[in-house]
Amino acid sequence: MDTDKLIACLTEKADPVQRLPSPWVRTASWLAIAIPYVAVIVMMMTPRDDLAVKFADPRFLLEQVAALCTAIGAAVAAFQSIVPGYNRRFLLLPLVPLSVWLVSLGQGCVQLWLRGNALQNFASDFICIPAIALVGTLPAAAMVFMLRKGAPLWPHASAALGGLAAAGLGNFGLRLFHNQDASLMVLVWQMGTVFMLTILCGWAGRLFLDWRPVVARVRRNLAAH
Repeated sequence: MDTDKLIACLTEKADPVQRLPSPWVRTASWLAIAIPYVAVIVMMMTPRDDLAVKFADPRFLLEQVAALCTAIGAAVAAFQSIVPGYNRRFLLLPLVPLSVWLVSLGQGCVQLWLRGNALQNFASDFICIPAIALVGTLPAAAMVFMLRKGAPLWPHASAALGGLAAAGLGNFGLRLFHNQDASLMVLVWQMGTVFMLTILCGWAGRLFLDWRPVVARVRRNLAAH
């Protein structure tokens, strides 16, 4: 391949390139879009009647903070994943709050099991799936738009992290209006929905974070020259 021809092809009619803000700044911008939307959805769905009481519950607060930190950590990791040269260990950032979230729910399940009523109040709660998806819709759309501005070299990983950020924020909003706090129910239906949406986003990563058309266009330009 002729290097001079490649350089000429890449620079011909090239648009000015502006350096992306840091992942932390982009995460703050994403939250500035996502949080007001989540607040509007919570108000439209009507906040739960016992919300003031739940704010005094340490377990509820821990799980909400863990969910929010999981969303923030996943967003930072997603934005770092599209910047070549960043330390890839930061991709593990959401695992810390996610582990805290899971441990808190798991501890609640164990306590119910020891009391012998773990399955007593277990029932179907399919409303969690569309509710979390609804709360996470705009955050997910904003995440896709912002990720496409970078270099998604690992589109499946970037999309999965972005999906985890949106779904985690969706679950955070859900618990502000959905009156369901049984640890096993939250673990199965809410956490299960978060994981399902994360996996689906990761699987569909190449559908909206695909560089193949760009590569094909460069190759066609090279062939034309």
